[in-house]
Amino acid sequence: MAFIFDMDGTMVDNMMTHHRGWQMTLAKYGLDFTLEEVKATCHGKNVEIIERLFPGMSREESERISAEKEAWYRSIFLPELKLLPGLPEFLEAAHTAGIPMGIGTAAPKENVDFVLDQLRIRHYFRAVVHAEDVAKGKPEPEVFFKVADQLGVPYAQCLVFEDSPTGAKTALNAGMKAIILTTTHHPEEFDGIPSVLRCVSDFRRLTVDGLR
Repeated sequence: MAFIFDMDGTMVDNMMTHHRGWQMTLAKYGLDFTLEEVKATCHGKNVEIIERLFPGMSREESERISAEKEAWYRSIFLPELKLLPGLPEFLEAAHTAGIPMGIGTAAPKENVDFVLDQLRIRHYFRAVVHAEDVAKGKPEPEVFFKVADQLGVPYAQCLVFEDSPTGAKTALNAGMKAIILTTTHHPEEFDGIPSVLRCVSDFRRLTVDGLR
């Protein structure tokens, strides 16, 4: 068995800061989205999001806009950066139990380093796969496949922790079950996604033994 964690909205409650960052960035380039429109539209790899919203934009320009948005996010969110309640204890318990753990995220490398190094939790994870490591973002299952392969655990024996319907569908496409953290979306938004085992508000209600 292995645990695979999404990062944004799953390990840290940062999605509203990301949504506001997207809203401000898109407005700067002529798209006035509500926060609900941002939540519905801005998921997956940043460059893929930008290229969907601005057809014909060059990859170089997409990467520049992405970097601009993420630098804003890191500067704004740093004072609030912390793990979800119960996650420090959960990670330590899984580590003590010898359960392999990895991260599979659509975030860019700079944001992954920001979380893992600022919070000093990198040692828990044997595999870290981010946006630059995959050809296609979620809901394509490549990111979770790569984490499982690096951990050396069969796909069906991996349990994914996610916060979004897109992430839950990614787990489904990878043949994995999922636990949902409801930091960003309501439980009813996951109705009908068969990968979802349960929805919880944070990690305080989860135990490693209860998930074996």
